[in-house]
Amino acid sequence: MNTQYKNFLPLLLITALLYSCNTQKVHNNKKQNIDRPEPNVVLLLTDDLGWQDLKVYDIDNPSPYETPNIDAFAKEGVQFWQAYSPAPTCAPSRCAIMSGNHPARAQKTHVVGGGPPTVYAGKSSQRIIEPWYSGRMPENEMTLARVLQQKGYTTGHAGKWHMAINHFAYPQPEDQGFDVTTHDRGVTSPQKPHRLTDFATNKASDPYRLDEKGFPFHQNNENALKFLKENKEDPFFLYYATFLVHAPIHTRSKALLEKYCKKLGLKYPTDPSHWDVKGQNNPYYAAMVEMLDYYVGQVFNYLETTDDPRWPGHKLSENTYIIFTSDNGGMEGHPGEVFTDNYPLDKGKINAKEGGTRVPLIIAGPGIKKRIQSDVVVNGLDFYPTILSLLNVEKPKNKHLDGDDLSTLLLKDPTDSKLVLNKEGNERNTMMWHFPHSSYQSTLRVGDYKIIRNYDYKNNPKTPEFELYRLYDTSNGTAQRVDIEEANNLAKVDVKRTKEMNDKLTSILTEMKASYPSYNPFYLKKMEHKETVPTVISESKKKGKVTFKYKENGAKVVKANLIYTTNGGHKYEEWFKADAKIEEDFTITAVLPKGTTHYLINLIDEHNFLVSYPEMPTKKSLRTYKKQYSKYALKNN
Repeated sequence: MNTQYKNFLPLLLITALLYSCNTQKVHNNKKQNIDRPEPNVVLLLTDDLGWQDLKVYDIDNPSPYETPNIDAFAKEGVQFWQAYSPAPTCAPSRCAIMSGNHPARAQKTHVVGGGPPTVYAGKSSQRIIEPWYSGRMPENEMTLARVLQQKGYTTGHAGKWHMAINHFAYPQPEDQGFDVTTHDRGVTSPQKPHRLTDFATNKASDPYRLDEKGFPFHQNNENALKFLKENKEDPFFLYYATFLVHAPIHTRSKALLEKYCKKLGLKYPTDPSHWDVKGQNNPYYAAMVEMLDYYVGQVFNYLETTDDPRWPGHKLSENTYIIFTSDNGGMEGHPGEVFTDNYPLDKGKINAKEGGTRVPLIIAGPGIKKRIQSDVVVNGLDFYPTILSLLNVEKPKNKHLDGDDLSTLLLKDPTDSKLVLNKEGNERNTMMWHFPHSSYQSTLRVGDYKIIRNYDYKNNPKTPEFELYRLYDTSNGTAQRVDIEEANNLAKVDVKRTKEMNDKLTSILTEMKASYPSYNPFYLKKMEHKETVPTVISESKKKGKVTFKYKENGAKVVKANLIYTTNGGHKYEEWFKADAKIEEDFTITAVLPKGTTHYLINLIDEHNFLVSYPEMPTKKSLRTYKKQYSKYALKNN
């Protein structure tokens, strides 16, 4: 072969190979432009919105509240009829959704928290002392937002936070994985001097100026819309947490107040302080529900009508998963005011019965069928693993998630419960709630049945130790309603099932290392073993180690906890719990964690009485006299 051609051949092969690679690259780029880009997520979490507050959830007595935008949105995806919040109150549900950790495991089981265990009011009138529980989500938590942020998503929070000891205490959204955060309460800011004054007007100077449809300007919603408008060029995760429809119950729309007075057949109110008409007959609350519907409707509309800059020829809604739900069941009211009614569900917020935990839930997005009604039992804890799966994002290494992935259910058949698998790979049929506060309950649902374990049952004839209800009958493959009212207690009839479910509940709580309420030794009325509680007789400290001597008065000490703070006297004083060691010579020892400023010891005896040393004041007295626990605790000099 000619040398000239011999030298040219390798050059020709290289040129051909380079051309082939470049052609393939062009082809891949074109393919990428055709394919759907990374999906967006909008998690829309309303505040205290009940299962029966939406027209689309009408059952038995129709709701008088008008919610056309949410009703229309329900037709865009899957409407769940057996959806639950992780807890019956706000903060634990929010922390659970964002962290993926069950409230019992996270020791975040109620609002506020981060204080020594004590009674709320009346040192001798309250039978039960709630346990220590955390004031916040840990600052280093691998939140859903943080995972998505690390994967290139722009993460935004708009509205309520309430995942710390105070709305504005550390850690805040920017400490937990959010690039953008806004907190403005908008129209939910209280009217002054009361709710029958200070209505929104058409004046240009009015911060709540009425729009062309007569609704007040709502900064909370504007912040959510602003995030969408400014961040649609990249994949985004928006956590829009509304302040509506949480108390105080009021409306800046006088027209809506008048509308619902007329619709409900009620006289226009003259007393701004009270509302005692039972049922769904509060015109202020009705107006709030319609306002919520109007504002979130603007978000739905923006997504439906706005072109997707990352996917030419498509709208944002075509590539956005939207989850609409509530943080807990509807708040039915407080002394002096009826808000709403969750009937046929029993109770409401601050109770682990169905009215406190069952919530509206609608999920829509790419690949999810429309106009689907589902009776599959799901929970807010499922959002974290589901969103990761829908976005094809791997679960963080060593991250424990208590919820289960709903993506196969959503994308394949939202009515088939067999598509929701537990950690063992079997069909999930259990769900647990732990609320050792106020109503003092733990509950477990297994299939059609639900057990309630009541902790405040001793010497309490009004409260049984166990309640067992059959909510549904699914024996024929569909969910037939039986007793969602939780009116027919089967605990004494179906003893075997009650025991089996209670044992399972204990097993789950034990694995999560849940904390339980205790009895108050100062309770004045009859209480077995009250006279046998132990007494702490001295305390000493040496090189960071504290020793407490105690006397047993008939009951054995079975557990001891050091309760301590590292910021005693601070505006947001926060307390933590550590195990203390019970020695053989009636002493208890504990090592003070680094930075401890104040501390105390809690003893729990074999009859579940809690003894605090030093003794802590009631929560109510602290608020009344504007003092902090550190004033009454031992100081670490």
